[in-house]
Amino acid sequence: MTDTAGLLPTRPSPTPRTPPAPRRYGLRTALMMTASGWSANQFAALLGAYRAAGLPDAAVNALLAVYAVGLIPGLLAAAPLADRYGRRPVAFTALALNLAATLLLMLGAGTTFWLAPGRLLTGISAGALLAAGGAWVKELSSPPYAPTGTETVAARRSGIFVSLGFASGGLSASLIAQWAPWPMVLAYLPHVALALLAGCLALGGPETRPTGARGAAAATRIPEHRPVGGRAATGRTGDPRAADRTAGPRATSRTEDPCATARTAGSRATARTAGFRRAVLPLAPWVFAAPTVGFATLPGLVDGGLTGWQVVYAGVATAVVPGSGVAVQPLARRLSGRSRLLTGAAGLLVMAAGFALAVPAVAYRQPVLALLAGAVLGAGYGLALTYGLATTAALATPAALARLTSYFWSLAYLGMFAPLLLSALGAAVPMTRLLAAAAALAVLCCALLAFLNRANGSRVPAR
Repeated sequence: MTDTAGLLPTRPSPTPRTPPAPRRYGLRTALMMTASGWSANQFAALLGAYRAAGLPDAAVNALLAVYAVGLIPGLLAAAPLADRYGRRPVAFTALALNLAATLLLMLGAGTTFWLAPGRLLTGISAGALLAAGGAWVKELSSPPYAPTGTETVAARRSGIFVSLGFASGGLSASLIAQWAPWPMVLAYLPHVALALLAGCLALGGPETRPTGARGAAAATRIPEHRPVGGRAATGRTGDPRAADRTAGPRATSRTEDPCATARTAGSRATARTAGFRRAVLPLAPWVFAAPTVGFATLPGLVDGGLTGWQVVYAGVATAVVPGSGVAVQPLARRLSGRSRLLTGAAGLLVMAAGFALAVPAVAYRQPVLALLAGAVLGAGYGLALTYGLATTAALATPAALARLTSYFWSLAYLGMFAPLLLSALGAAVPMTRLLAAAAALAVLCCALLAFLNRANGSRVPAR
């Protein structure tokens, strides 16, 4: 076949290729989040075993809180690194540290000296995984890395897989500690296997950090206005004035004011910051305060009739509480479809109901009622976590997703100090009164959340 002049041969038009279907990288990398949750709760399920081994209650509660002490700096340090250098390298480094932390806890079976550094490193690595891995999973669960229509799942996926780790890690560790030999060593082996498997599955995941995320300047740089072809319009003689005369009023109309652009970017950033404080701050500390009380505090208050089964009961509690958070996700999805704010308010009210149920459970030392109260607290945790992650993802720009997510997780993990606070106050105030006060405070925070967001409901500032 030739062209119309009969001079040059032409080739038939190539058949357009169908783009390959997106791989489910989000699911494959989400197992790293499960490893993060598993590493946190495997120790919590062994609290009864450590107490039986002679570790004082104050030391046990302090070791539980050391995790949060390490986690918050891990979150805040890993987030800017992930935004600057990429989600992938930071997530894999955090996973390696998470594995090393479990090995330190295994050494703690021989001497308790290793327990504190093991728990601290667990917190640091888990925090880094939540920041970098959470952003990575969210982006890999969204187009173009995932099929169209998965956008609503993307923001919740990391929270769901963290909750699965919380639930399964605690139950697995408690069952091993109850019946297997060398419980303080063998109880940690499943996490070693999980971390290695998660790393292998995530190896093929691509980097998702936005191209312009190396600095704020890239996001606010004023583009140069060039004609098609990429060369500056200077005229044939190279005289800039000739270019101005040629362009005329059209060039003037396309010129942008750098000050106006900077003011616009600044106002949007201020709106996002104010929106985060208004929409997330009243709820975030409750995200982990409620479930931690459910699986770390309540079992120790009602275990009088569980002689010989305290470890298994504690493990069941660590499975039931976050497991309820996973089970409530269909409800969270329906509520979010109506209003994101409704999901957060429902979470706080359900938590208040859980604390209220805990009052008679502790007063009458009823393990079954305490387990029911823990399940209700876990359901509130699931609703609140879904709201917090979805709202944070909606407020964040792509270049700052890991950073804003780390702020949410840091505020949420402040709630892990709740058992230590209750233990300190319990010396002067009856625990039933403290739990009733927590229920009332959750209701007040729900009212504050609704009041601060009454004007905009589920809306967030535009990107």
